Amino acid sequence: MLTELPLLERPAAAAAAGFTAVEFWWPFASAAPGDREVESFARSIEDAGIDLIGLNLAAGDMPAGDRGLVSWPGREQEFRDSVAVAVGLGERFGIPVFNALYGNRIDSARDQDGLADENLAYAAKEAERIGATVVVEPLSGADRYPIRTADQAVAVLDRVGAPNLGLLADLYHLAANGEDLDAVIARHTDRIAHVQLADCPGRHEPGTGELDFPHLLGLLRDHGYTGRTALEYVPTRKVTA
Repeated sequence: MLTELPLLERPAAAAAAGFTAVEFWWPFASAAPGDREVESFARSIEDAGIDLIGLNLAAGDMPAGDRGLVSWPGREQEFRDSVAVAVGLGERFGIPVFNALYGNRIDSARDQDGLADENLAYAAKEAERIGATVVVEPLSGADRYPIRTADQAVAVLDRVGAPNLGLLADLYHLAANGEDLDAVIARHTDRIAHVQLADCPGRHEPGTGELDFPHLLGLLRDHGYTGRTALEYVPTRKVTA
């Protein structure tokens, strides 16, 4: 949402539209941005008077098809650099959730899952210092991305074993991958640390697709989910104040 605006104008636009909190994909040009770039982003949040409640760690070149650094051999330092920046912002703003996209499969790479375990354990330990959680997200529309179901994501959480690792339940991605959302919620609410939504098909605002959001959000609540729910859809109309 609001991607038609320059990045530093989006927090103020969200506040003007009535939102009290925002989340961001990695908002910097590199995994290790300079102090000035980080400060400009932070000031845009503060000046808007809005809460920052979620932040993706560096994920590579998303428009080119990258989907995370967690399991990408040779980019370990970039991942750790982004963790340091994110945790610094988390300490400043009280960010509770950091999304660590798992990364695509690479044909020539070996033991990507072992590397992912190491990186996720590192990120979880750093986030634990500020009481934050690192989440793993199933994705759709990325053929080389190996985490497509809630069960696969939870298997990663179990493998790593850190207490502050959780599942990011993006209802659009799960539905697009053919998941039974009622069953996912019933089975995994205790592991869900963050929820995102867009209607499916289309990835637009609620009411444009087939998902029954009053039912799904009620089911989450009934199963004990008390976290935030974020809108991550492509609007068919612009958000206005």
